Amino acid sequence: MAEALASAAIPAPAVSPSAPLPVKAVLPWALFVGLLMLVALYFVGAEQGATAVFSGEGVHEWVHDGRHLLGFPCH
Repeated sequence: MAEALASAAIPAPAVSPSAPLPVKAVLPWALFVGLLMLVALYFVGAEQGATAVFSGEGVHEWVHDGRHLLGFPCH
């Protein structure tokens, strides 16, 4: 009973409607994140063999488990 009286005495905070984000503010960040995702996809999916940017197996070993998780063959 005391809990019901205590919660009734606390007023609910007023919720103001939020303004929509303008496309000009979101577009550069969306392009940046998209570019980062493409670079990550390249390193996980294609960084070995003929398309390798870096020589050796270093990058391959760093992303090896991610390759298997995403279904890319590497063996």
